Amino acid sequence: MKVIICGAGQVGWQIARHLSGERNDVTVVDSDPELVNRATDSLDVQGIAGFASYPDVLDRAGAEDADMLIAATSSDEVNMVTCQVAHSIFTVPRKIARLRAQSYLAAVRADLYRRDHLPIDVVISPEREVADAALRRLRAPEAFDTEDFMDGRARLIGLALDEDCPVLDTPLRQLSELFSTLRAVVVAVRRVGGRLFAPDPGDQLYAGDLIYVMTHADDIGRTQEIFGKQVRRAERVVIVGGGNVGLAVARALEDAPDRIRAKVIERNRRCAEHAAETLERTIVLSGDGLDIDLLREAGIDRADAVLCVTDDDKTNMLAAVRAKTTGCRKTIALINDPTLVGLMKPMRIDAYINPRQTTVSSILRHVRHGRVRNVYSVGDAEGEVIEALVMSTSPLAGRTLAEVGFPEGALVGAIVRRDGTYVRPRGTTRIDEGDAVAIFALSDDVPEVERLLQVQVDFF
Repeated sequence: MKVIICGAGQVGWQIARHLSGERNDVTVVDSDPELVNRATDSLDVQGIAGFASYPDVLDRAGAEDADMLIAATSSDEVNMVTCQVAHSIFTVPRKIARLRAQSYLAAVRADLYRRDHLPIDVVISPEREVADAALRRLRAPEAFDTEDFMDGRARLIGLALDEDCPVLDTPLRQLSELFSTLRAVVVAVRRVGGRLFAPDPGDQLYAGDLIYVMTHADDIGRTQEIFGKQVRRAERVVIVGGGNVGLAVARALEDAPDRIRAKVIERNRRCAEHAAETLERTIVLSGDGLDIDLLREAGIDRADAVLCVTDDDKTNMLAAVRAKTTGCRKTIALINDPTLVGLMKPMRIDAYINPRQTTVSSILRHVRHGRVRNVYSVGDAEGEVIEALVMSTSPLAGRTLAEVGFPEGALVGAIVRRDGTYVRPRGTTRIDEGDAVAIFALSDDVPEVERLLQVQVDFF
């Protein structure tokens, strides 16, 4: 597949890394020659320095015979115009644009992106994706990572194992026997300071391990208890940052049936006033989220969780630390810079949200081969969980998992039959046409998993 990626920043570079590693023909376009050079030096991609919206630049990038264009520059308007030029001049079949401004995303303007208006096939909103990720973190407060699959029936949760975890030093095969009715599978493990890997049935878990578990939505509480986590529902939340992300989370909490009570702290007076006018039941405080007196006024010592989502990583991390020292049980920080993630543990920050990771996952969802319904990037693009429908001509159809011969770095985490039955995968489990499967795969093994899932390139 031939793909043009416009924008060589964090998101564009990561998408290029994924797609070039899977033997696609990738060209990166950016107005900054240094970013283009970084991409071409470190990845197997071609690079063009220039403005992505210019027809001659897209022509040099090979738009004439491109299968897909991904517009992920820092400008919404450039992304929109680039898609228009790619459609009108080069008839590129598939166009994906990253748009940030909320005005462009309003539902009333949804028909703006029809082919006869502004031809964008898929619109990705980083702020909405981050807000959704924040809500998932709040609803699974003991997990450091979480993502829904199978229309919400399955969930991937990341858990840090402590010394008091009751199932340490127990082979995973034995866990399956001890908890035979538990619909959960450990699909990935990261040892302290080590790499991510897909475990074998004979592998044991140790204190300090970070594990990813695919579990049925109804078994989330029991799964967390088995791995030594006390299940508590977040009822009081303090949100530091009242911008697009913080406002979206507060709105969602107001609309949620579980009625989580939230307070918002926003430093910018104008943003705080806008948040106060927009929200109905949420208290908005104007001031610095690092101010200990303001945090106490927000009731941080009684809060079940603090969500720090300002536009500054260091502010988010320091606000989380201050909230923790003041008595807040759960701290979640928005972190754009992946090099800062290593500071989470010594700073006692419980979980983080990476906007790049959520945006990359959203874009990959629309790039994959086969009947792919969801893709989630795990770690620093070290692995993926891919949810897809099994077609009649897929190599998976009509065979048991033991017969398929999955690559070493891949594990099936969940299966949902055509009739809606949820199945915990075993070696003897047979996969049939129409089943939905969720498969974890290390990045090097993603192409082989795609080969097992796809019957043809069916983007269009």
